[in-house]
Parts: sequence; C-alpha cells; structure tokens
Amino acid sequence: MAFPLTPPPFARALAERKYEDPTPVQLAVLEAKAEGRDLVVSAQTGSGKTVAYGLAIATTLLGEAERFSQEASPVALIVAPTRELAMQVERELEWLYHYTGARILSCVGGMDPKRERRRLADGAHIVVGTPGRLRDHLERGVLNIADLKAVVLDEADEMLDLGFREDLEFILEATPATRRTLLFSATMPKPIAMLAKRYQRNSLRIEATGLTRAHADIEYRAIRVAPNEVEHAVVNVLRFVDSPSTIVFCNTRDHVRHLHATLSERGFSAVNLSGELSQGERNHAMQALRDGRARVCVATDVAARGIDLPNLGLVIHADLPNDAETLQHRSGRTGRAGKKGVSVVLIPLSRRRKAEQMLAAAGVNPVWSGPPQAEDIRKLDQQRMLQDPILTQVSSEEDLEMARSVLASRSPEEIAAALVRIYRSKLPAAEDVFDPGPGRDFREAKPSRKEPRASTSDPRDYTWFRLDIGRKNNADPKWLLPMICRRGKVTKVDIGAIRITDNETRFEIANAVVERFALASIVADDEDVKIEMVGRAPEAARPSRNPERKPNFKPAPEGERVRYEDRKPHAEGERPKFQGAGKPKGEGYKGKKPFSAGGKPKFEGTARPRAEGEKTVFKEKKAAWKKKKRS
Repeated sequence: MAFPLTPPPFARALAERKYEDPTPVQLAVLEAKAEGRDLVVSAQTGSGKTVAYGLAIATTLLGEAERFSQEASPVALIVAPTRELAMQVERELEWLYHYTGARILSCVGGMDPKRERRRLADGAHIVVGTPGRLRDHLERGVLNIADLKAVVLDEADEMLDLGFREDLEFILEATPATRRTLLFSATMPKPIAMLAKRYQRNSLRIEATGLTRAHADIEYRAIRVAPNEVEHAVVNVLRFVDSPSTIVFCNTRDHVRHLHATLSERGFSAVNLSGELSQGERNHAMQALRDGRARVCVATDVAARGIDLPNLGLVIHADLPNDAETLQHRSGRTGRAGKKGVSVVLIPLSRRRKAEQMLAAAGVNPVWSGPPQAEDIRKLDQQRMLQDPILTQVSSEEDLEMARSVLASRSPEEIAAALVRIYRSKLPAAEDVFDPGPGRDFREAKPSRKEPRASTSDPRDYTWFRLDIGRKNNADPKWLLPMICRRGKVTKVDIGAIRITDNETRFEIANAVVERFALASIVADDEDVKIEMVGRAPEAARPSRNPERKPNFKPAPEGERVRYEDRKPHAEGERPKFQGAGKPKGEGYKGKKPFSAGGKPKFEGTARPRAEGEKTVFKEKKAAWKKKKRS
C-alpha cells in the first residue's frame, strides 16, 4: 500500500529514502478523521512513529504553503524522554522536512546550554528536546512559544516512568491553549489517560499496534539454559548469530558490569550503558557503537531507552524481562525500517512458566531450542571464513609476488593452516554449554490435590555419589544442589535424596543421566569439592515409597504390646512398677504421711498460727500506713 496523498516536499523526501509502504501507525495518523485533531496513539518501539507524527503535523505547521517563512519562530515542540531519542528525532525530521526549509534544533541535557540559547535566539521552526532542558529554557525566557501550533509527546509512558511528570505539566500549561497535542506511547497506563484527558480536546484514540500481535520483522527465539550458564549462553549466541551490532539486556547495574567484563575478557568489542555513567562516558560508548569500534552493548532497560543503531540485528535478553511490555520495548530496538532482526530470550528451566505466560501475553510464538553448541559454531566459522573478504577480494601484484615466495618455502597445507589460525585468533572461543532439555510442559493440567500423584521413583533407578564435605564444613542443600547441577550438567529433577553427615554428603543421581554426570563431575579435579561414585543404594538405605514393600523393623508378636527395650512386657490390666534408682511412690510423698479423705493437712511449719480475729503483720503495717497518710 502506498502513502496517502502528501504535500510535494514530503513526497519527494520519502521517495529519496525509498519509503514506499507505510507502517500501520503512519496510515492511521494520516486518515481523514485524524486530520487536525488531538491524537492519543499506541505504537510499539520501532514502528515508524517519528515519520508518522512528522507527517501528521505537517499541514498544521505549513497550512497551504510548501515552505516555511524566513522568520524562524518555533511552531512545533517535540518532547522526548532521553537525549539519544531526541537527537534521533532531530535526524529523522531533518531529512523529512529537508525540502520545506525548516530549521530544526535540539535542546537536550549533556550539551552546552549557552550554545543552545544562542541557536534559539537565531531562530528555529521545530524544537526537539528533553523535558528538563526545555523547562529550563522556558523559565529563562529564551524559548519563545507564543506562535506554537503543535506539541508532540514521544514515548510519554517512559517520560512518566522517569519522573518527568511535573516538567511535562509545566510545558503543557505554558504552551498556547490553541495548540494541537499529539501523545505517542507504547502502553496506555492510567497516568497517560489522565494526562490526555487534562491537556487534550476532543482527542482521537488510535491503537496502531497492541500486545496481541508481535513485530512481523523480528524473529523470536527462546533458549533453555542452566541457571549457572547464562553468561556462557550469551557468548555462544553472539558467536552463532553474526550481527553487526547487538544489545544485551540485563535487569541490574551489577549484572551489566559483570557481563560486560566477562565479554571483554572473552575478546568481544563491548561497551556498557547504565545509569551510573556520566554523559561523557555515555556519548563515548554510543559513538563506539555507531562507528563500528564496538559491536556489543550491555545495558539496562532505562539506559537503553532511545537508542537507535542502524545495523542492530540481534537483541539478547540475558535476564528475563519483567513483563510483556518490557519484552517488546527491548525487542523493538531491532527489526526497524523493514530490516529483519532476532530477539533471543534466555530462559532458565525454573522460570519457564513465567516466560511462557509473558510470551503469550506479547503475542509471540518463539522457536524453542537449547543454546548453540561449540561444534555448530565451529562449522559456521568454517563457512564464514570461505566468504571472508580476505579470500574474496582481488589481490594486487605485490600480494601475488609475496604469495609465490611463501609457496616456494612452505607447502599449501601449511599456508592454509596458518591462515586458519590467524582467522580463529580474532574470534572469541565458543563455550561448552549444557542443554537442560525441555523439562516439564507447564501447559499440561496439574493433578488435583485430593488425588495424590502416584510415585514413579524407584531406589533402584538411582546411583549414589559422595562429596567430601559435611556438616562440619557448613554443607547445606541450598548451595550443594546448584553446585551439583553445575558440576554434573544436570538439573534438580535428576537428583534424588541428599544425606548430609558430619564429614561427608551422599546424594542420588538418576541412572538415565549417571554416565554424563560422572564424566562431567568426577574428572574436574581442580575443584575444591571432590565427587566420587559410591554405587547403588541398598534396599534399606532409604525409606520405601512403595507401600507393598516390607517394613524395615521387626513386627511384635500378635497381641503383645512392645515397650522400651529396658522394660519387660506386662500382662493386660497390670500396671508396671517403677524400676528406677529413686525411691518409689508408696505410703507418702517425700516422707510425709498422707491425710485422710476430706481432711485438711495440719500446719507443721515453725511460724505460730494466728488466733481467730487476729491480724497478720502485713495488715497491721497497712493499717498504720493508712493512719499516717490521713494525718
């Protein structure tokens, strides 16, 4: 479908950029019912919304004219949450409005404010900026908005999440009431709806894309990983998917620092982005990504907002996103402008159920698999080497002369092997990772609690192993279980009973994986904890889960009651006598004679019993104290 009828300057700019098929959001804002109205638009990241609102406000800004007047007074204000997004919007509008003579200026944090004031004084038709810097220019009186005709809030939900609500309200209240307001947001939470209701008039709600449909240009892959091998899986995914640039998302700053250090140590050209970086460090990292000096960016969700890399072909979710919206925000960094992209979600087995629910909410049907294996990566390296420019480009006469001299002294096999070594030396080594398998399918119906699940475990299906640590070494299943899984490349469902004694720990491994476990765990002699195989468990080594098995104790004869070993059985109705070392309870207790039934014990103490009517000493003292108080 071609673009709707647009003014000649914009049609020419779109044709030069080879924009032939409009995106859904671009078609929606250019419909007749949306012309001249305030808009509330829901659109995913990377859906072409910058061009959409650039075309939507074109007639509002220009009217019937095709070029702007020489007097450069701001007629449009674009507000973006981050510096990177604001500068990206500036670049997009520059080519879109190139043939209209528009002067476009960005005002963002991290730049020289004095220089921006001088440029504002020289005049600008469209001003793009972040909320804090725009408010600062408005308060200082250097940004004249008397002739403003349109205001666009780009990524409004992110601006509210970052705490810019007061700045946005200040800007909207300072602008003329006759302005046109366009609000673009990937999600539509309640604060966004309240903001639209307060500052818009007769607005039109446009749902360009939603969570029920995934991005068509993004291929989603769900990779099962062991919890302790996430970083190794990231390494192998980066090596398997050959992308010019990649973003790896983490949930915390600490994980960003750790993963960035790991990738740099492996030989990847990587940079990191997090909230703790200064603006200068952030600019340096972004420039390294744009000019190709760095190919991998490790970032948090907040730090990566507004990032637009033209060759971004891969997004890796090293940490599982918190919800479907975050998944789409992250994945939307790739697959832009008609280009294909890959979004890889690393999913530990313990979080598979949450991942399935999140992917379903996002309308994503990913391809499930294990992590790429080192053998597969080596095969790809062989194919890529044959297509490398070092072999395909035309050789000069000087190169051919040197090649002849090398052939005279070395065999072709030796030269080819040296070339392979040189090629591999530039590549990070692939990791040996473990595929934990599909695990349990959480979509199956769960058994009812009223009907207990039949036991499928048999002691004969397990083999015992031994660790040389026990309670004296603070052995605890909380850290023993992950260590056993990591060392043996197994999951916790493959581990049976764990028994901890003072000096050692014994545990069971299912016979289905015992060979793999033994090969992976026992050969690791460099580990502090030694693992060795003990053998199969005896029949009575563990409690039976089968009620038909014989009990481990000897039953008592029929009709006879068993007492403690130091007591003899007594006849029915007979009371056992006390057989301890103390004095038995006979005629009295502690040598005192018992009193007759209904009688009272006589006082046998040393104090004199008081006569009838006689006051006690306490009552005499209390009476004397009351008398003294009255006086």
